[in-house]
Amino acid sequence: MKLTELSKQPSPWLRESGPLSEVVISSRIRLARNLADYEFKPCLTPERKKEILEIIKNALLALPLEQPLFFIDVEEAAPLERDLLAERYLISLPHARSDGPRGVVVAQSEHFSAMINEEDHLRMQVFAAAQQLEKCFEQINRIDTLLESKVQYAFHPRYGYLTACPTNLGTGIRVSVMLHLPALKMTGQIEKFFNTARDCNLAVRGLFGEGSEAVGDFYQLSNQVTLGVSEMEIVENFSATIVPKIVDYERVARRKLLEETPEAIDDKIQRSLAILRSARLVSSQEALILLSHVRLGIHTGRITDIPLSKINELFLYIQPAHLQMQAGRSLTPDQRDSLRAQIIRTALSVN
Repeated sequence: MKLTELSKQPSPWLRESGPLSEVVISSRIRLARNLADYEFKPCLTPERKKEILEIIKNALLALPLEQPLFFIDVEEAAPLERDLLAERYLISLPHARSDGPRGVVVAQSEHFSAMINEEDHLRMQVFAAAQQLEKCFEQINRIDTLLESKVQYAFHPRYGYLTACPTNLGTGIRVSVMLHLPALKMTGQIEKFFNTARDCNLAVRGLFGEGSEAVGDFYQLSNQVTLGVSEMEIVENFSATIVPKIVDYERVARRKLLEETPEAIDDKIQRSLAILRSARLVSSQEALILLSHVRLGIHTGRITDIPLSKINELFLYIQPAHLQMQAGRSLTPDQRDSLRAQIIRTALSVN
């Protein structure tokens, strides 16, 4: 598959719907693994990195999965192509920015990707729309089992799967959900959410994970404890307790806003939609903020003529690398803002 094709279509799994979708945009489960008899990545020579790349790539591509897999050599990819992969969550920003032999294996549906030679030798991840962590775990657990029959992981009877960073030791699992929390932000309760997450040993990050800023009321919530607890316990705790509680908090805050300040909420939603439908220059940050308000309007019934899938697609199309890949050339910030505004106007135009 050519990366130029990816820039012109949304990730297929983003078109799907699922439980708690008004608050939970997506679910992801990631596993960190390393090969036995090889040093951790910081100590690897380029030759050893190439060996690992070939071993894992060939093993993954040989797996009997339902959907075709394809390999992308991240080292050989152009900087813009690497950014495109990061914007689609197929690789991390550190994987895009680092150097040396590395790659990614991606499922055609983009619901699965496996980074080779990121912080660990292998980081596999499975995505799904809305709150479908159990589905993600079932899929990635099956892939992990199949792969472990082909390669030997670094494993210790007491400490579990061995990882480059001690925070991933044990299960090596990261369970995360992408949340849309505009009402908690508007009612001044978002700091309480941050504090509660910190007290529960949960990490809160921005739209593109570690090191990224939370813009447009979108937050990634993930576990930090991987040792001394099973994968299933972590998944069940997220699915049955953590995520439903946060969704309830957001729902209550939305009801409060609509009951106490309906005109102010309607004004914010309709003003945001009007700007998006008419603006000629829109930055990435402004677009995310305005689209956040429109998304809230759809879920509260204030906007009825725009499908949610269209908003989800715009989150990808308006990112810098997507814009430049679609244009077929590098663009200045002003040119990107102009093209972004044009794409949004077209998508949200009144028929």
